[in-house]
Amino acid sequence: MRRTLWRGYGVLAALGAAVGLAAPQAAPPARQPAPQAWTWEQVKDRLELNNPTLLADKLSIDESRAQEITAFLRPNPTLGLSVDGTQITPDKGIWRPFAGTYETPSISFLQERQHKRQLRLESAKKGTLIAESSHADMERTLLFNLRSAFVAALQAKAVLQLAKDNLVYYDKVLDISRDRFQAGDIAQIDLDRLELQRVQYESDLQAAEENLENAKIQLLTLLNSRIPIDQVDVIGPFDFDDQLMPREEFRKIALDTRPDLKAAVVAVDKAQTDHKLAIANGSTDPTWSAWFTHNSSNNNPFGLNTLGVSVSVPFRIFDRNQGEKLRTQLDITRNQRLREATEAGVLSDVDSGYATVESDLILLRPYKAKYLKLAVRVRDTITFSYQHGGASLLDFLNAQAEYRTVELSYVNLVGSYLTAAAQLNQAVGREVIQ
Repeated sequence: MRRTLWRGYGVLAALGAAVGLAAPQAAPPARQPAPQAWTWEQVKDRLELNNPTLLADKLSIDESRAQEITAFLRPNPTLGLSVDGTQITPDKGIWRPFAGTYETPSISFLQERQHKRQLRLESAKKGTLIAESSHADMERTLLFNLRSAFVAALQAKAVLQLAKDNLVYYDKVLDISRDRFQAGDIAQIDLDRLELQRVQYESDLQAAEENLENAKIQLLTLLNSRIPIDQVDVIGPFDFDDQLMPREEFRKIALDTRPDLKAAVVAVDKAQTDHKLAIANGSTDPTWSAWFTHNSSNNNPFGLNTLGVSVSVPFRIFDRNQGEKLRTQLDITRNQRLREATEAGVLSDVDSGYATVESDLILLRPYKAKYLKLAVRVRDTITFSYQHGGASLLDFLNAQAEYRTVELSYVNLVGSYLTAAAQLNQAVGREVIQ
């Protein structure tokens, strides 16, 4: 029956070809777009453009600038209108309701003394500087988190490539071992042990793929990106720089650059300005008034239109601003102590980050100069010896495990160094170690 159906299909195909009809063909599979390879500079630019936390905090700078406008506003003049002298009931048979009515429009203005407006503006501007430094400090922290995620992705890629290379190398060994088994050179139990050992390499590969995916997820979360994970890749040097500047150089750069320290310094200046403003607010401000009166009641029978001027000054029996003066004076001392604490924290961060980078370099130097080459030589030598009957299966498996351990330790050490370098950059306040 199946053969008859195939013959019928062949006849139909021949007839279709004879009349010029093409046989239906399956549509080619859609090609997946190539992953977007992001460098560190591209990732950093995306953070500044897309991170919602950073964008929301940036608005606080604009809000602070808006407060500068409010701080420099002048008091508005006050307009008034009073009407009096209107007769509302007849008296002795005479009722002239508007004959004695007089109108008095007036204007008054509060004059601020002791440079209150200028001091308010100065305080608001220093508040803006603090907001800018605080925003830069938030960006510094987010850049460290982003750099850590970027390094984690590079490290996961390096581990994944190492797992693939180890699996390819081991499969070649397995192929040779199967040929040796067919030739009767090794026992079945030895081949089975080699086959079982492949599970470890498969597990390493699967774990490396999972770690790379998690690193990309963290990176995309910081960038607020909805790009599919498989369409994202990161590229960049995954190595270490053997040279390191002296610790004092990093300290000097940190004291000049750290935005939180700058904010602490400006906070002291702002507290001093606020104290000056508190003293100025304790001064009396006169209120000037002027008015015009029509049909006024005075001793001049011809004074139908008159002008009056007055000034009122608060009589300061009690200083109602003494508490604010004391508070702002204490606030100066408090901010000075906070600045000292911030400076101590900056130097502590630099020393801690420097020690971590230096420790990683001490471990990495012998790996690159000696241990990596030694691990390759031991693995290749033991493998050659095992394939020719000069080494036992246990020696071969141990050599493979040692090589995998050394290579993986080196990759993890490079990742630790790059993370420590990012931490030192964060402590300094800018990227000193690329």
